[in-house]
Amino acid sequence: MRRMLRVAVPIVLIALLIVGGFYYYFPFATGMKSGRLNYVVYKGIVFKTYEGRLIQAGIRPADTGGFQSNEFVFSVSDKEVAEQLMNAGGQTVELHYTEYLGALPWRGYSRYVVDRIVNITDNGGDGVAAPTEGTPDIM
Repeated sequence: MRRMLRVAVPIVLIALLIVGGFYYYFPFATGMKSGRLNYVVYKGIVFKTYEGRLIQAGIRPADTGGFQSNEFVFSVSDKEVAEQLMNAGGQTVELHYTEYLGALPWRGYSRYVVDRIVNITDNGGDGVAAPTEGTPDIM
């Protein structure tokens, strides 16, 4: 019995380490998101990380039966990227991100980690998207 425990315990621990490493460190997906940058903040109690929110075009059904905007909540891995995003508040941005199966406190609060900015489009600073060609200006 004791010999079986000496063999089984290390095997179980190694299996847990492999599964945990896969869950937290293996990139599940990569992609791009675009929308209006709502905010980027530097926050945390023990682990300070950059966290942000992107408001995407369109609406989706809310959990309570109403409608709400499409929001993309993300963490930022690079300080320079985060500072560029902090200066781009309210503008339309295109972001490249990596999705992990689990979030780590030192990587950020979100499973989605933005690693670079693809494009930033200035909306004129008025908080309203500029009308595109061929669409009537309602205001």
